[in-house]
Amino acid sequence: MTTKVLTIVGARPQFVKAATVSRELRARAGISECLVHTGQHYDANMSDIFFSELGIPAPDYSLGIGSGGHGAQTGRMLEAIEGVIHKESPDCVLVYGDTNSTLAGALAAVKLHVPVAHVEAGLRSYNRAMPEEVNRVLTDHAADWLFAPTEAAVANLQREGIPAARVWRSGDVMLDAAQHYAELARRQSRMLATHALTPKRYILATVHRAENTDDPTKLRTIFAALADVARECEVVVPLHPRTRQALDASAWFSPALGLKIIEPVGYLDMVMLEMQSRLVVTDSGGVQKEAYFHSVPCITLRAETEWVELVQAGWNTLAPPVDAASVAGALRAALQRALPVAGAVLYGDGHAAHAIVDELAKLLAAR
Repeated sequence: MTTKVLTIVGARPQFVKAATVSRELRARAGISECLVHTGQHYDANMSDIFFSELGIPAPDYSLGIGSGGHGAQTGRMLEAIEGVIHKESPDCVLVYGDTNSTLAGALAAVKLHVPVAHVEAGLRSYNRAMPEEVNRVLTDHAADWLFAPTEAAVANLQREGIPAARVWRSGDVMLDAAQHYAELARRQSRMLATHALTPKRYILATVHRAENTDDPTKLRTIFAALADVARECEVVVPLHPRTRQALDASAWFSPALGLKIIEPVGYLDMVMLEMQSRLVVTDSGGVQKEAYFHSVPCITLRAETEWVELVQAGWNTLAPPVDAASVAGALRAALQRALPVAGAVLYGDGHAAHAIVDELAKLLAAR
C-alpha cells in the first residue's frame, strides 16, 4: 500500500530543503509525494528558478497566495491548504522551517487530524518580535514528528516539554544541499565573470528580514556601514524585492554609496557567490549556515541567532544594526581575523534527508 506525503513549501530556503528530501521520498517504494507551493515567494527570480535549478518536480498545486499582511497571508494559505488536504487525503503533511507557509500547513493538517512532520524543528532565537520565532514555536508544538538539525535544537524542544519520543536529531538538510550542489555551481554559474568579481576579494551581503527592512533607522544603518567598508573591499548585494521597495521609498539611498547592487539570484549563483566571497554579511538564518558550509566567515545583522553553535565556534559574529560605526567595525575586524580552526561536526554528515525519510517511512508504516 502506498502512503502519501503532502509537502508544503513557499519560500526560497524551503525549496532548497525540499529538494533534498523530495529526492529521497520519490526514490522510495511505497511512498508518493504531493508538492504544494503556497506562492509566498512568487517572483520568478525568487521561486521558478529555484525549482528548475534544484531539479524539484513542478508543484502539484500552486496556490498563488502572494504577499500580504501576516494575518491575511496566513489565513489565505490555511484555507487553500485545507482544501488540498481534503482532496488528497495524505497520510502526513511535511513542513519546513519557520515561514507563514510552515505555520499554515501545520495548522491545516492538525485541525484535520493529519500527522505533521516538521523539518528544522527546535530552533530558537528567543525573540518573539520575530514572526519566524512565533511560527517555529507554534509549529513545533503542533507537530507530531520533529526533525531537529542540532543538539541545541533537541535541547530546546526538551526544555519546552515536548516528549523525546517525538524528536529526532536528523542533521541539517541544508548541508546535504550544499554538498550536492557545490560542484554543479562551480560548473554552471557565471556570476563572477558577469559581475567582474575576483574570488575572495569581495563581501557578499544579503538583507531581507522585516525587522531590518521595515525599520528605516536599521536599514539606513546597515547600508551606511556597507558603504563605509565598500571603500576598502567591494560589497555585492543581491537585492531582495522587500529591501528594494524599502530603499526606493527612502530619501537617502543612491548608487553613489558605491555598492554593487544586483538582482536576486538563483540558488546555484548564490552558492557560487558564497563560496568565493571573503566575508558574508546577512540577516538570513540559512545564509549563516551556508557561509559555514563553504568555510567563509559571517557577520549576522541581528542581536541574536538561531544558530548559536556558529557563534560559539567563531564562524559567526553578531552585529546588531545599532549604529553604522559598530557594524562597519565588526566587518573590518572579521576581514582581518584568521579563519577559525575546524571543529566538531555541527550539522550532521550530509545525509540528513536520507535519515528523515527512513524515519518517516517507519512512522507511516506503523500507523
